[in-house]
Amino acid sequence: MLPIYVVNNFGQFNHLIHRALRDLEIEAAIIPNTTPTERVGEECRGIILGGGPAIERAGNCHEYLDLGLPVLGICLGLHIIATRFGGNVHQGRSGGYGPVEVEIGEPDDILAGYPSKINVWASHADEVSELPPGFTCLARSSICNAEAIALPEKQIYGLQWHPEVSHTFEGQRVFENFNKIILETRV
Repeated sequence: MLPIYVVNNFGQFNHLIHRALRDLEIEAAIIPNTTPTERVGEECRGIILGGGPAIERAGNCHEYLDLGLPVLGICLGLHIIATRFGGNVHQGRSGGYGPVEVEIGEPDDILAGYPSKINVWASHADEVSELPPGFTCLARSSICNAEAIALPEKQIYGLQWHPEVSHTFEGQRVFENFNKIILETRV
């Protein structure tokens, strides 16, 4: 079975995404965000766009979104998705990395099995200020109106928070759900 590619956008937690997948016995590999688009399209079954310091350093990530593969964007990965599809990202009011209570309004495929409120860890230095056309807001918080978004018909999902860190409530569930979405897509 082909792996899920974790795209390294120079974030400090990308290795934890890979580790979380491995701990769930989900085949995964970390790749640089400069990996040629054709290779990515041929060599994996899904893509996780990891976090990072700046959208200007996102390499080929915008192109990966045109491959027709399921995509999960985390933090900067969410911002890449939003800007690629016509949304806007702006500097967050709350800034730094820390705990946030998130209210899940739409327990879509990627958030299946979660209660209506969860505690997560997130950076809000930047956040989605305007959803891309066609996307649905799945979760929000008191400091951010777009904590999670989705375009389910294309299996594209984005989270502001970091499911890979231990402080996030049942973060592994996001990766299990993403793997399930991929497996169902491949049938």
